[in-house]
Amino acid sequence: MSPRISPVTRVVAIGIGAALTFVLGRFLAIPSPIPNSAIDFRFALLAVFAVLYGPVVGMLAGLIGHVLVDITGYGIWPSWETASAVFALVVGLMMLRNRVREGEFPPRTTVRFVLAVLLANAVAWLIWAPAGDVLFMGEPASKVFAQAGFTFVVNTVTAAVLGGIILGIYARSRTRTGSLTLDR
Repeated sequence: MSPRISPVTRVVAIGIGAALTFVLGRFLAIPSPIPNSAIDFRFALLAVFAVLYGPVVGMLAGLIGHVLVDITGYGIWPSWETASAVFALVVGLMMLRNRVREGEFPPRTTVRFVLAVLLANAVAWLIWAPAGDVLFMGEPASKVFAQAGFTFVVNTVTAAVLGGIILGIYARSRTRTGSLTLDR
C-alpha cells in the first residue's frame, strides 16, 4: 500500500497537475479535423496524477486545468471541463491500492491501468460530455457525438500508451521496498 500522502503534497500536486494540464492542453494540443477537438496529451498526465496522488487530486487538477484551457481558448463548456474531472476521478478510483510509488508496475497493474483509462474515457467522453452538451447547452447530438467519439478514441490511446510509459519509467526509478540488502 502506498504511504500516506500529506495534505500539503496533495495541494501542491493539484497545482502542478492543473498547471501542466493547462500547458499541455493550450500549447501542445494538435488540432484535428473534428471541430473543437484536438489530439491532446494532457489526459496521460491526468491519469498519472490520479494513479500517483489519488482520485481527488486527479479530479481537481483535471477540472482546474481544463477550465484554464477553455478560458483562454474555446470558451467555457462545463460538460467538457467536468468530463476531464470525471475521467481522472474514475482512473484514480479504479487504481486505488497500487504500488507504483513503491516501484512496482507489473503487467497486471498495467492491464488494470489500461482498463481504467478505457472505462474512464467511455464514461467521460461517450456519456458525460455529450449528454451535458445536448441536455444543457442545446448542441446538436450529431455534432456532439462526433466530437465525443473522436475524443474518446484519441484520449484512450494517448492516456493508455503515454500514461503507461510514464508510470513504468516512474516505477523503475523508485527503490522497491525490501530491495536493499546489507553487505557484510
